Amino acid sequence: MKYVYLLQSIPHPDRHYVGLTSDVDKRLASHNAGQSPHTSKYRPWRIITYHAFADEAKASAFEKYLKTCSGLAFRKKHFM
Repeated sequence: MKYVYLLQSIPHPDRHYVGLTSDVDKRLASHNAGQSPHTSKYRPWRIITYHAFADEAKASAFEKYLKTCSGLAFRKKHFM
């Protein structure tokens, strides 16, 4: 199972991050421990939402979509 997740920075609520993982709790802990250079300066993070996919290709495609301009509009409309 693959999960696409959306994080929000707690001290900087306008900062968000979209990622893909097989273990959401472990990945959130990794972000909050500063192990990702893209998210370390805005930690701690909280999970806004995550979605499970049985098909890894579909999960990857959804993650890529959420990182596009139209994906940002979708995120704002449905998750924020």
